[in-house]
Amino acid sequence: MAIKPWRATCIQMSSNAASNATSHAEAWDIINGNIDRAIAAIESACSGPDKPAMVVLPEFAFQGPPRATPASAWIERACATIPGAITDRFAALAKTLGIYIAGNHFEVDPRWPDRFFNSCFLLDPKGEIILRYRRINTAAWTSPHDILDDYREAYGEEGLFPVVDTELGRLAILPCGEITVPELSRVFMMRGAEVLIHPSNEPISARSEAAKISRAAENMVYVISTNVAGSIGFSASGEEMGGQSQIVDFTGNIIAFEREPIESVAVTAEIDIEALRAARRDKGMSNVLLRSRWHMYKSYFETAEFYPANGLVDQPLETGVEVAPVVARALDNLLAAGVIVPEEALAEPQRAAG
Repeated sequence: MAIKPWRATCIQMSSNAASNATSHAEAWDIINGNIDRAIAAIESACSGPDKPAMVVLPEFAFQGPPRATPASAWIERACATIPGAITDRFAALAKTLGIYIAGNHFEVDPRWPDRFFNSCFLLDPKGEIILRYRRINTAAWTSPHDILDDYREAYGEEGLFPVVDTELGRLAILPCGEITVPELSRVFMMRGAEVLIHPSNEPISARSEAAKISRAAENMVYVISTNVAGSIGFSASGEEMGGQSQIVDFTGNIIAFEREPIESVAVTAEIDIEALRAARRDKGMSNVLLRSRWHMYKSYFETAEFYPANGLVDQPLETGVEVAPVVARALDNLLAAGVIVPEEALAEPQRAAG
């Protein structure tokens, strides 16, 4: 059955950081206040004539980032399971409004009680969690790659790179800076994704803005990217601003955009999955997937083992210092492969010239 065009809306909202709290109760007062704000914004977005089928919330919208809070304290004060205390409130709202709700929060998993994950989720109109992705490319918190063998045994490949087939098309979700990792979006596309949902909480940069357009165009997917309003979560001074939520179509054209870091539900656009599918079937030069010769690059990726897998199996991240030896090994691997030029090699021509 053909999929009719449907509307997506970015919920560009501000949030308060639970890292400022000194107790579980104080943290959850902040978290629930952020949830209240999100629910009010979603209800506002759904009150007009152009009701969205999906809304997307920013990264860190409810808890904010932990900043310097040790992992054990952050888990006790602010983290939740999925499904759990945070998603349950949005599950009820999804059922009431009959919409999909996408978001992000820091999650704990009983399999690894001394770790937390930066996790994205998608609720369907029945209020069920149909998609959960845990951020892979991070050195600040535990990645599935840090415990890869155990993680793969528990969740399989689908747990690493999940794509869900829905009445809206085939959907994947990834947070914030991972939009600048082309391989991740490429794998989602290869697993069938037609829409990349992108909760974000980041300062505006040329790299991230270019990446949103590039990921959409090179993979022939829609990108629905919601950034935080006001200051970003990692800006303790409040000087670094968010904003620039946007929706990009499968040709790389921005079809909805909010430049200012204000609270807004104005970034909204129709997603035409059947047009995307027709473009992917087209035999003309505009079909970038048809003529991409990925086999040519396979051997390079097979040998590109730079950042070590299973690097934190025995020692979870607590304050961040635990990752330093793993990063050092990654740097050594890049040096050995010739990707990075050592400092003494740069100085040698100067000595010869002298």
